[in-house]
Amino acid sequence: MDDPVRTAEFMARIEAGEKIEATDWMPEEYRRLLIKQIHMHGISEIMGAYPEKEWVTKAPTIRRKLALNAKVQDEIGHGQMLLRLAEDLSRPYGRGREDLMDDVIDGRVKFHNVFHLEAPTWADAGVIGFLVDGGAIITQAMLLDSSYAPYARMLKRIVAEESFHMQHGESVVLALAEGTDEQRAMLQSAINRWWPAMMFFFGPREMGPASRRMLEYRIRTMTNEELRQKFINRYVPRIRALGMTIPDPRLSQDPVTGQWQYTDPDWEWFNDVVHHNTGPMSKARLALRQQAHQGQRWVREAVLVAGARSSPGQTA
Repeated sequence: MDDPVRTAEFMARIEAGEKIEATDWMPEEYRRLLIKQIHMHGISEIMGAYPEKEWVTKAPTIRRKLALNAKVQDEIGHGQMLLRLAEDLSRPYGRGREDLMDDVIDGRVKFHNVFHLEAPTWADAGVIGFLVDGGAIITQAMLLDSSYAPYARMLKRIVAEESFHMQHGESVVLALAEGTDEQRAMLQSAINRWWPAMMFFFGPREMGPASRRMLEYRIRTMTNEELRQKFINRYVPRIRALGMTIPDPRLSQDPVTGQWQYTDPDWEWFNDVVHHNTGPMSKARLALRQQAHQGQRWVREAVLVAGARSSPGQTA
């Protein structure tokens, strides 16, 4: 059990706006909530590379292939950096990065709903960058003020790179919007597929106990609905400026409050997808992740052995 006096002192630091470092004492609940948040974030970055990875070889030009390949590499890099943070926090429980990666294969950690879905056309690859990375930037920008200093510092780099990813998606979307009728129809179909998923992306209006505690600990600083409203406010005019329509007849903005009314996504279906990996591409992408994880195990083991054998002044 945590010492109540130290916990009270810790909460006073949080309420005063102080940042917590990895070497500082922290309540057990705070540590576990951080691991949950950062672990899920890291795994989502890695699994988020898979829908776009499918389009690297099929992108229409060599320039598009190179740009998309660089984006995929960035996403995997983000995931590895975040898992390093989660690994530090998990050491008191005897868990390393290998265990954290095993968790996704064994279904012990969730990843974002959008990465369970299909990306059947080149327009989907663009819309993922445009909408999904745009939504991620909104969420991650909020986390820049996280009370856990190592997470906030790491997110500065991640958010900067995500802004380039969003611009890449915007470039693809603009090219399609200015293209042929067939290309515009393909873009509209992709927007129709991804808009409901983005309404789920930020989570339910009524936040669960863990999310509420993250707000109290200032691990996060905005509610799900605040993030979703910010996303809608930013992207409705952008999509309409492209000459595209948003697939929600209920979408409207209150002229007084500025709040948007929208059609709820299918919460039950999306929750099942996230919690039980039942999306249209969940099994295939998890199988690819498992294949990569197991197939490259010998490399990780060889590096560790070489590092253990090298003397302190040498590199493996």
